[in-house]
Amino acid sequence: MRQWKKKNPNKITLFSLALAALKNPQNPLSKTLILKCSNQFLHHLHPKSPVPSSSSAESFLNHIVALLPPLLHSSCDDIVCAAAKIVGAASLVSIEVNERIACDLGIVKVLDASILRVRKMAAKKALCNAVLDLSITSFGCQRLLEVSGLNYLMLGFLQVQKSTATSMYINIVKNEGDAFLGVQHDQDPVSLLYLTAVAALTNFCTSEQLKRIPSRLKEVIFPHLGEIWSKVREQLLASKILNLSEVKFFMSNLTVQNLAENIFRLSMDSPALINSIPSEVVIGHIFGPWSSSFQNFILDNWESSPLVIRNQPKDPEAPHILFSSFMHSLTCEEALPRFLSSIMRGTVSCPPVALNEIDSLNFLNDIRDTLGSPMIYQQDIRVVKTNLHSKSEEHYFQESSIGSSETSKSLSADDILKCEAAYREGYTIALRGMGFRFNSIAAVTQEIASFFGQPSVGANLYVTPPDAQGLSCHYDDHCVFVCQLYGAKQWAVFPQPAVKLPRLYECLEVPQALLVESRQILLRKGDVLYIPRGFAHQACTITDLGASSEVHEPSVHLTLAIEIEPPFEWEGFAHVALHQWSHNKGFDILALGTSKNLLAVSVNLLHIAIRLISHTEPMFRKACLVAASSLPTETEDWLDKNQRTTFDLVIDKINKLSSFTDSLKFLQMPVQRDEDPFNWLRWLEHANGREVSIMDNLGFTSDEICKILPFIYQHKDDVEGAFVLIKSKFCNEALFDDAKESFRCLHSMYKEARMRYLNGMLSLHQ
Repeated sequence: MRQWKKKNPNKITLFSLALAALKNPQNPLSKTLILKCSNQFLHHLHPKSPVPSSSSAESFLNHIVALLPPLLHSSCDDIVCAAAKIVGAASLVSIEVNERIACDLGIVKVLDASILRVRKMAAKKALCNAVLDLSITSFGCQRLLEVSGLNYLMLGFLQVQKSTATSMYINIVKNEGDAFLGVQHDQDPVSLLYLTAVAALTNFCTSEQLKRIPSRLKEVIFPHLGEIWSKVREQLLASKILNLSEVKFFMSNLTVQNLAENIFRLSMDSPALINSIPSEVVIGHIFGPWSSSFQNFILDNWESSPLVIRNQPKDPEAPHILFSSFMHSLTCEEALPRFLSSIMRGTVSCPPVALNEIDSLNFLNDIRDTLGSPMIYQQDIRVVKTNLHSKSEEHYFQESSIGSSETSKSLSADDILKCEAAYREGYTIALRGMGFRFNSIAAVTQEIASFFGQPSVGANLYVTPPDAQGLSCHYDDHCVFVCQLYGAKQWAVFPQPAVKLPRLYECLEVPQALLVESRQILLRKGDVLYIPRGFAHQACTITDLGASSEVHEPSVHLTLAIEIEPPFEWEGFAHVALHQWSHNKGFDILALGTSKNLLAVSVNLLHIAIRLISHTEPMFRKACLVAASSLPTETEDWLDKNQRTTFDLVIDKINKLSSFTDSLKFLQMPVQRDEDPFNWLRWLEHANGREVSIMDNLGFTSDEICKILPFIYQHKDDVEGAFVLIKSKFCNEALFDDAKESFRCLHSMYKEARMRYLNGMLSLHQ
């Protein structure tokens, strides 16, 4: 020790002294020597230290790496703390050094394991910081995950939370446009550090890595994450965000969106977020109490004509009644504004998912910037009424009251209070995505989706004051079941569809010539109204049906929206059938003398022909129910026969109406614009659970689109002959059961992705 004071030892001497001291770590002098050596190591790793030669640096790094495992294994928390600081400092020297540290599983394993072993908060803090520093590279994150680092961090977070006397008070600090989490200066930041590290690794996980996190560990950590998220959500709603200049406390690098994504990811595969509900209960309440009611509905009304189901409950408090929790909340008119506020204060934005999105994590790339934010006007909520004179819609929130752009502005607590005032002034409050916010509603929508073989079903809530009309006359691009929860509402449904089976996002302008002799329907509590897509309708709480008190009540109803996504129309099933047939029969056709390129081009021209037929034949736009489930056995048997019959009709149409000339004209336009001519069919790449590029099937890469037309014109007679041959053989040989298996596989992939999104959103609301 005297020699130490006279002259600082060099790096090799430092290593030798530390190694010697480790042979007797219980000796107080050994501990002191190790700590002094560690401080010197940190000094040499400091960014401002002189840059050593490459050979010297490599030697020093090798010595550091060799020394760290025994230091981290020490039973002395102070030594572990010092070693963790060395790991953190070394990890920040460069990417190369970071990866060198991460390569040593001896260091990474003991670093993670020590999180639960040490007792001193200083050591826990140093270990957590070391993990955060190591995880700044993708390789570091991956190595930490390989040795169950995330599990150790989650357990460490729970351990720290348990040992902390008071709960963490979160502040939100804005810096360069982002909102970060922080804690007051008189609080220990260890819990927040661990939370930051948990989020960093969770948000790096693949789907498979997320599934490997123990379910029990997720269950235990969720209440703590939920408590923190609740505090953050309240501050966001109240706009209690501090500027960086006001900060007098510890600020982490964990953003609000990072925390929301962490919760979202951990809950995606949770089986317990949605309360199950018997399918027969849903069928009985929506379609009627008879076993044949669903079958009759499909035959007589589905996608063809409106239907009213009178289903007023004898006992409103019966536990089996759908949406009973909502009905229980709506006891009187005065409670409605407070009911609305309580809903809106507890909800966050639910961004829509792209129609062709089946990657369970890919959609996070598009929504992570707004994930967890308060509701966004026009996306999540509308406050609207129809002017009874002009018949036009008026929005309560104008640009001056909610910001420069009402399409992207989040609602604040003050805006929610304004919604209460708007309701009293005759405006309807329309809330989208209720199935993402309440698991009792999600349970119903999931059952409805299974009846119709769709991946998901939406749910929107409409609250209309007395003597008012919300939305103006319109038609929807999806079928809806209107479930009257409270009060009464007068509906006008027009007898002829404005557009026959419109597709999603098609124009919704109603031709005025069709708005004559509407059918008047008064819905009371418990009633259900089915309106197919394309049928114009409007509703209000103004009636002339006498002195009944219910006509002066407010109205609350849910619409269950069945959106038929492109793969799940009959056109989609036809594409799947052709894709499966060409995959099974391709070599047989090649044996007939058709070249591979002729086969590929002709098959894809037939895909185009099917697309063109769907423009004129409504049958192709109808929902395919092949993936329907949760139905009574006798109904499933009948439905299977019904779908087989429909498939035969679809095949017959393809055989009679497919045109080579029309398909070629359709192909010309996007190719001449250097665009992907099969972008509308991208979802088919996932058929059979494998990704196969449509362009690859054509024999051309995406960079060779311009070569398709020259090839066709050069071999036009051969291509047309191959087209006729393939159409004939497909229409004669396509098997319903082959297509059914592939179609259900595709449906399963879509359903899993929608379920993971649903779970993630529900977790941000509970």
